[in-house]
Amino acid sequence: MSRCIVCDSDRIEPVLDLGRTALANKFLTQAELAQPEPAYPLRVGYCQGCSHVQLLEHVPPSAMFADYLYMSSASDTLRAHLGSLSDVVVRRGALGASDLVMDIGCNDGTLLKAFRQRGVKTLGVDPAENLAALAQGDAVERYVGFFSLERAREILARWGPASAITATNTFPHIPALRDFVAGIKTMLAPDGTFVIEAHYLLDLLEQVAFDTVYHEHVSYWALGPMIRLFREAGLEVVDVERLPIHHGQLRVFVQHAGQAPVRPSVELLLAQERAAGLDRVETYHAFARRVQEVKGSLQRCVRELRGQGARIAAYGAPAKGNTLLSFLELGPDLIDYIVDKSPLKQGRYTPGTHIPVVAPQRLLDDQPDYVVLLAWNFADEILRQQAEYRRRGGKFILPVPDVRILDGAAGWSSNTIAAETAA
Repeated sequence: MSRCIVCDSDRIEPVLDLGRTALANKFLTQAELAQPEPAYPLRVGYCQGCSHVQLLEHVPPSAMFADYLYMSSASDTLRAHLGSLSDVVVRRGALGASDLVMDIGCNDGTLLKAFRQRGVKTLGVDPAENLAALAQGDAVERYVGFFSLERAREILARWGPASAITATNTFPHIPALRDFVAGIKTMLAPDGTFVIEAHYLLDLLEQVAFDTVYHEHVSYWALGPMIRLFREAGLEVVDVERLPIHHGQLRVFVQHAGQAPVRPSVELLLAQERAAGLDRVETYHAFARRVQEVKGSLQRCVRELRGQGARIAAYGAPAKGNTLLSFLELGPDLIDYIVDKSPLKQGRYTPGTHIPVVAPQRLLDDQPDYVVLLAWNFADEILRQQAEYRRRGGKFILPVPDVRILDGAAGWSSNTIAAETAA
């Protein structure tokens, strides 16, 4: 990209290069392994004009989202979180049976089902045709397509204005931001609220969560650039909060400008961002150096354990895991297989690295020595579910922000290589 997608500045400085990678959610069938697999540059830039952090190269959304293998319902933690979000939105908006809630990027309809249980009208918008087919018969209305200003006008004419619009883990995916936000303004009722949940840039930096970077995530959001984007469209951020889900997200409430008072939480978070240096390019160059350190540590850990004869698997096949595997060059010679609860991914192979994905039962059937937690943002849930694997002596490797090994008896060890060699 030659210009910033928020402010249109041409002063975008590259700050992180993760090489060329395959599309993170394009898991391959056995037959596809023999076919050419596209790979694209994965580079992050910082805008000197508005401080927005974004990808420097974009892949067409149709190549990533028309057939989509991620399902919100696969995680117990996420399903419970989305249920609580529906409570918040309904309560804050005092929504009732005549109010429409629209969820953009509705995925398998997990959030919409929670809204329906609370007695409001619902509409999902999502381009994934395969997920729409899976959701047939669930009584949730769905518009299959990408949301835009043109689509907003079409949806408005058919369903009327929305009292609330939600976008959970969708807003970072939008390349045509100003058109998308114009669609929100068109679709939102005069007293309505747009609620965003997205990974938060400050958490990403603090946790060295470079695996959050992949082609679907065009933007890495801080509050400052987001306020500017909405202000120019006649909308206003009125409240914000940080969430622990996914090890760090931002929840933002947006309304028509002047419709509601701006709460103190907004200025408080802006001050925290300034103190953390999110408006300075040097912060991101320092982050890139830390990413290289994590890469070296995890590569050494896996290769040395493998050299000692250990069998290593991985848990979770999220898109983020494929950034980690590709950047660290961890393939089936080092990771035997990956277990994942999603039936859409089981029986397929990871993009780029071609590691087989199997059902979680494989861990107990096979009892590998170590399991790399690719879905580390759901570590607590996974560790609970895999208590029997751990009881038998299995160990988990946590990749970020520092490489650590979980030994059932000793707890987390940060001095992984030294500890394992001595043992």
